[in-house]
Amino acid sequence: MVKERTGNMTTIHDIAKKSGYSVSTVSRVLNQRHHVSETARQTILQVIDELDYQPNELARHLSHGKTRQIGVVIPNTIHPFFTEILNGVVNAAFSTPYRIVILPSSYDEQLEDTYLNQLQRKAFDGLIFISRASSLEKLTRYTQYAPVVCCENPDTALLSAVYCDRLPAYLEVFHYLKQHFGQAIVLLMSRESDGSATSALIVEAYEHVYGCPPKPHQIITGMMDETDGYQVAKDVLAKQNEIQAVFANGDDIASGVLRYYDEQKQIPPLIVGQENQLSSRLLKFSTVDHHAYRIGQEAFRIVTSDNQPEQLEIPSQFIYRE
Repeated sequence: MVKERTGNMTTIHDIAKKSGYSVSTVSRVLNQRHHVSETARQTILQVIDELDYQPNELARHLSHGKTRQIGVVIPNTIHPFFTEILNGVVNAAFSTPYRIVILPSSYDEQLEDTYLNQLQRKAFDGLIFISRASSLEKLTRYTQYAPVVCCENPDTALLSAVYCDRLPAYLEVFHYLKQHFGQAIVLLMSRESDGSATSALIVEAYEHVYGCPPKPHQIITGMMDETDGYQVAKDVLAKQNEIQAVFANGDDIASGVLRYYDEQKQIPPLIVGQENQLSSRLLKFSTVDHHAYRIGQEAFRIVTSDNQPEQLEIPSQFIYRE
């Protein structure tokens, strides 16, 4: 059978004209509604097949007020905390009608504005910000259009959030390090404390325990993966004999430090990582578990629920390994 028209060229009006039924009747058949005779239904379905009609799924979702799409704004897929949250979101969505759309941001606020404007135009049913450059106040303003969930403590912002309470675990880490190594420690971070809530919290915990902020030489930023850990061990740590302990912002980063010392057959400083990844479990060094996977699961639950705003705090855990 030769198709008369193909793809999106065919409209619902074409089907109505050829079948002899009204547009509203055709619409009821397309949306599987009742109150259509079986004769009309079969005739319309035959015309749909003849014209090779493909409905515009976005238009159909919008007509029902839902896209069934959740956008996840993620700065990068390098840091394990971000990827574990994303894994939690994706796995939570598997048993639902929702689709997850990954929206890379690289901490570009203008790019985040693009995603927020798409939310306003109903391109998504909600947004999850794993991390952000935009202010919490800005994110809160867009909740009038659809749910927005952030994965950090929203403080006083009336914004849905699921986040880990890191401070008690960080305090426990620094009490342990101070007791055994004094101030002969180095902090490996992804970003400076004035641009990262997590880095700022680490500095706050250090200052609370030591009574003073860490010295500039104790903070090394730009740490994102195992290669960064290896390189900083080679270029910085191995040249400073006074360093006795390293608190890294990820287990893979910490494992990079250990790899360098292992290759050089040198005794490494004590290592404390974060995220409780496979690397820390295999190499048996201490870590802080922020339960990122669960944060992702809860973020999806919250963004797709009617209970807005909802805020959930999950405590981090210092896992000591000898």
